[in-house]
Amino acid sequence: MQHRLIQSVGIAWTILYSIFIIWIYATEPRTFKEVAAGAQAATGTYEIDQGRFSAALEMFHREQFRAAREEWQLADPGMRDARTQFYIAYAFYREGWGRFYYDKDLFKQGLDVVNRAINLAPEGTLVVDDPDLQMHTAAELKAELEKGLEPGLGDINPFKVFRKRK
Repeated sequence: MQHRLIQSVGIAWTILYSIFIIWIYATEPRTFKEVAAGAQAATGTYEIDQGRFSAALEMFHREQFRAAREEWQLADPGMRDARTQFYIAYAFYREGWGRFYYDKDLFKQGLDVVNRAINLAPEGTLVVDDPDLQMHTAAELKAELEKGLEPGLGDINPFKVFRKRK
């Protein structure tokens, strides 16, 4: 009887270890912090650092977009919070937006982050209720970023200096 117990425990450990290895390959974490954050997200205990999030939001409203992004990345090291990822993408949009041109590199980075936010959101729908923002959904932000990446005749339109940033 004890022989069967040892075999069963060995098989169980082997299965658990296999699941862990598959999970590591599937999530591709680059640091141990990302591994820990992924494990917390899988167990439902992942939380962002609210203090850092609030500090980043203040910087964002003062138009210090790069500093705000860095602070949000520290607040959400596992990149698992849809709302934080939305704000990071919005900061890329705001920093890359220009009256005469768009910074395509910043818009591409913003598009990657907003896609991550959409994937993290329940049912792919993310709505952020911030009265200081002109776009409240990830879909709106994604559309603006994609529009900024598309080349077109509007790029040489002299009247685009009168457009408004969202």
